[in-house]
Amino acid sequence: MAEASTKARRKYEVVIIMHPDASEEDQKALFKRNLDIIKSFKGEVNHLDTWGKRKLGNPMDKITRGNYFHSTFEAEGEAIAELERTMRINDKVLRFQHTRLDDRVSLTKIVEKFKEALVETANREREREIKNQQRKAMRMGGGFGGGDRGDRGDRGDRGDRGDRGGGGGFDRGDRGDRGGAGAAGAGAGAGAGDRGPR
Repeated sequence: MAEASTKARRKYEVVIIMHPDASEEDQKALFKRNLDIIKSFKGEVNHLDTWGKRKLGNPMDKITRGNYFHSTFEAEGEAIAELERTMRINDKVLRFQHTRLDDRVSLTKIVEKFKEALVETANREREREIKNQQRKAMRMGGGFGGGDRGDRGDRGDRGDRGDRGGGGGFDRGDRGDRGGAGAAGAGAGAGAGDRGPR
């Protein structure tokens, strides 16, 4: 009886990120191999979506983009270990993540919810991009302080700003009487220097 529970088919989803230079043949070979593995564990693939090239959340080895794929399938639990083993070996696979799904919900409903979430995410991303473009237009158009500050003119109307103590050419020799041991020490040193060689 215990063996039957370990051989039960479970629902999974996987997100795979492939190298951006991976050819279409490389992609087809990977998914054919994955399909063969899933079938060998009494499973079946429900769907496979291609998201296309996207920016990686965390670049790796100077690679900033990757080809994203999303798939849902049913298989025995041992299939995951074999899928992950073969993807670790494949140089064209940058990252992958398998997630076990709720067995009580059908895969079609899960995919529908997932696609709705993707649409919402795309809409938020579009809105964010529009706001960023508006901010950029405001900065360039003089909204928040004049853009590149090229409109500052010759700045001759600022008047005399006086000596600002920047050190360049500022004579620190005459500091006045400061009192304390420092002044006595400075006076003693000056007197000793006046004598010269004998």
